[in-house]
Amino acid sequence: MKKIIFVTLLLILSGLVFAQETPTVPQKLLTQAEYVKMLYDVEKNPKKTDELIQAIRTRGIGFELTDGLRGLTTSKSRNNTELKRTLEEAARRRANPEGAKLPEPKEVAEILSKAREANLAAVEEMPDFVVKQLIQRSAAYAGTNNFRNLDRLVVAVSYRAEGKEEYKILSVNGVLQNNPQSKGSYEETGGTSSTGEFVTVLAKIFKTESETKFDVADTDVIRGRKSVVFYYSIERDKAKQLLIASGSFTDSTITGMKGKIWIDRENFRVLRIESEATEIPESFPIRSARRVIDYEWVTISDENFLLPSLSDVRLTFRESKQIYESKNVIRFREYQKYGSEVKILDGDEEEVKDEIQPNQ
Repeated sequence: MKKIIFVTLLLILSGLVFAQETPTVPQKLLTQAEYVKMLYDVEKNPKKTDELIQAIRTRGIGFELTDGLRGLTTSKSRNNTELKRTLEEAARRRANPEGAKLPEPKEVAEILSKAREANLAAVEEMPDFVVKQLIQRSAAYAGTNNFRNLDRLVVAVSYRAEGKEEYKILSVNGVLQNNPQSKGSYEETGGTSSTGEFVTVLAKIFKTESETKFDVADTDVIRGRKSVVFYYSIERDKAKQLLIASGSFTDSTITGMKGKIWIDRENFRVLRIESEATEIPESFPIRSARRVIDYEWVTISDENFLLPSLSDVRLTFRESKQIYESKNVIRFREYQKYGSEVKILDGDEEEVKDEIQPNQ
């Protein structure tokens, strides 16, 4: 399988524009019978997953979400994380419709303004630190979600406040590496690699230069925190996101980006980011590049910082006439002050059983 690398660079960053969704006529709630029928259609044709997700988002659900339906969703959708998360959100809206109401336009503008201020301030105040990344990489034929584990890496990452990241590979499939050297990525291991989880994506969304467009999408509860969910998009000439494909030859392209962000309704910090590359040239071997980053509070030198805890990076790419999908699940562990030694502990090599949890 061709070596594919996904890298985002902090070149030109983003801005702040928002637009309220156009009012639509309420649609009839999705019934359990309709949902189950569409779920079985997804099992036969995974490409219909997006259609089911959109139906849930636009119509809502008119039935109780039971453990049985959760299990059926997992099995019939091949454990599609986005579908499970969308279903859980719809269940919360059904249980508490008042609490799930979208904020008024004035509050939307206030949330975005305060989020821009709070998150850019956090970027500027980011400390130097080291963190351990536990990376599990797998691959599948695109659209099947039938992933086969490829390898497991333990990587020490050093981050400097000016935005510089250095990666040192400590272990590959449980085998300790002799005299690991710090490099700008972990692409030397082959397969898929990613950088920029700490600051790049977050800063890119909120900085003024990218003229980011926002649409309020939903309300949600994530890890016990009430949040407002926004769609966002940044055009290619503003986002300047770099994709690199390398194997027998190396190719690169610049893309735009779009996705969703979850903003804490009280402190206006971002709790989750979904990002997807846009405007990818048709001739480019990478056909899609998506990433989900979850943030949690961690303590470094007795101070609290909101930093990545889990990331799920997906690429689909062409090789000959076949389309493959790669998946990197990255767990961030043991944030420490810069210069601290990163040690491999029992349990670091354990297989990740699930990725981003839909009901967190």
